[in-house]
Amino acid sequence: MTDALIPETVPGYRSGFVAMYGRPNTGKSTIVNAIIGEKVSITSNTAQTTRHQIRGVLTRPDAQVIFVDTPGVGKPRTALGEKLNRTAAKGQGEADLVCFVVDARSGYGKGDAFLAKTLDPARTIVVLNKIDGMKREAVAKQLMLVGGLNCSAYFPVSGFTGAGIEPLVTHLIDRLPEGPQWFPENAVSDISDAHWVAELVREQLFRVLREELPHSVATRVIQWNDQHITVEILVERDSQKGIVIGHGGSVLKKVGTNVRKQLAPGFHLELVVNVESNWQRDPEGVERLLNIE
Repeated sequence: MTDALIPETVPGYRSGFVAMYGRPNTGKSTIVNAIIGEKVSITSNTAQTTRHQIRGVLTRPDAQVIFVDTPGVGKPRTALGEKLNRTAAKGQGEADLVCFVVDARSGYGKGDAFLAKTLDPARTIVVLNKIDGMKREAVAKQLMLVGGLNCSAYFPVSGFTGAGIEPLVTHLIDRLPEGPQWFPENAVSDISDAHWVAELVREQLFRVLREELPHSVATRVIQWNDQHITVEILVERDSQKGIVIGHGGSVLKKVGTNVRKQLAPGFHLELVVNVESNWQRDPEGVERLLNIE
């Protein structure tokens, strides 16, 4: 989706990397999509939806901000979970600034407090998300709780409605150093087209199957010839294969229809389901199937 990097530094031009970091389901991807104004990261209510460091690029006349949407950090139970945690830690460790995203509705809890200990307060901005529909008193209570972290700034926002997003972006730009325009002006993400299509398929599986979807599902493009795309859906057991296919192929048909609506006209999408036994518990399987940075 992008061309070659543009390394020239322009005097007065601000640029840098901002990591979106936090527990699962705090709405990190929704915030990034709201900031960019386009969907650059898939979303769902399921933990581990984001599995890669997906970068969303915001370009303005005086600045370029690269948002690194990291996986939600939780207690790892598999090799996949351990890998996702390492990916998230790497993303926030290398960024110029970190947006520590907390779910205002669920409230600041022990998991958030544990993650907060790993952050540098001087370069951390606490983003209290999902304030839409909340009473002011409830939001104020959560702000009081996170205020004890002594971070550099605090912003209550709603990634869903966009409330509070622009003041957050303005603050981030003001905090970034002078730097180059890393991506062309029309770039909104750095992920490949194949990766994006595979992610769209996985997102629709989440939305169609909801609680029935096996957490171990993975997707990848295995063939792209002109306008014919074949996406492989991988599960861990034969019993899960039937769930993903659906009665008479109903699930695959609905998923395919929903994904095609998001592709350019003329593309043909083929979905195939295969079994890769216990891949998420095998470190080599995780690396091979997801190719997570």
